[in-house]
Amino acid sequence: MECNCDYEMCIEEIEEQIIEAYNSKEYNLKNMKFLLEMRKRIMNRMALRHLEEILPVIEEFNDALRDALREMYDHAHELYNKLVSGRNYSEEIELTSRCLLDWEYPKLHPIQKEDRQELWEALCDDDWQVMYASGVFQKVTLPTMSNQSFESFIGMNCPPPNWNEGLDRELTKDMHLICQFHNLFEHTNFALTDFIYVRKFETTINVELTKKD
Repeated sequence: MECNCDYEMCIEEIEEQIIEAYNSKEYNLKNMKFLLEMRKRIMNRMALRHLEEILPVIEEFNDALRDALREMYDHAHELYNKLVSGRNYSEEIELTSRCLLDWEYPKLHPIQKEDRQELWEALCDDDWQVMYASGVFQKVTLPTMSNQSFESFIGMNCPPPNWNEGLDRELTKDMHLICQFHNLFEHTNFALTDFIYVRKFETTINVELTKKD
C-alpha cells in the first residue's frame, strides 16, 4: 500500500503559507497562484487514485450544481422579462447573474479543522482565482444570451454530453458532467476534493442601465 504521508505534509505546509499570507494581506499574487496550483496538482493526483470511491460524491455535486444553475437561469430570465415588459426605458437594460460556491466551508467535507474556513475564503477569492471571477463558469447575460437554451448554457447540447476531461473516461462515461464542473476541475485552482462536497450555492444579480444612442 502506498504511503501518502509526504504528500499530506506538503499540502499542510502549503496551506499554512496560503492562510498566513491571506490573513496578513501581505503577499505576492504570483507566488500565491503558484502555491494554489501546486496544492491542486498534489491533491488531484491523490484523489484520482481513488476516483471510483468518490464518484458518488462527484455525481451528487454535479446534480446539485445543475439544479442551482437552473434556478439561477430561470430567475435571471424571469427578472429580466419583468424589467422590460411593457416599459419604455430611455436606457438599455443589461442583467448579469453568476453562480458561486457557498462562502461557508462545506459541512460534508471529510476534513473538518479550525482553519478550514480561513483556507476556503482564500480559495474562493477571485483575485487569486482569475478563472473564478465569473463564478463557476460564464455569467448569464441578458439580453445577449436571451436565445441560449439552458442545455446549451451547461454544455449539454453537443455530443457527447459529458465534460469529463482529466478523469478516467471509462469510469465517468455515463455521468453527464456539465461544463461548469469541467471549468472548476480543469481551469480554476480548486482541487477536486475542495468543491465536490459543496451542496449550497450563491447567486449574484447585477442590473445596469446605459443610455440609448
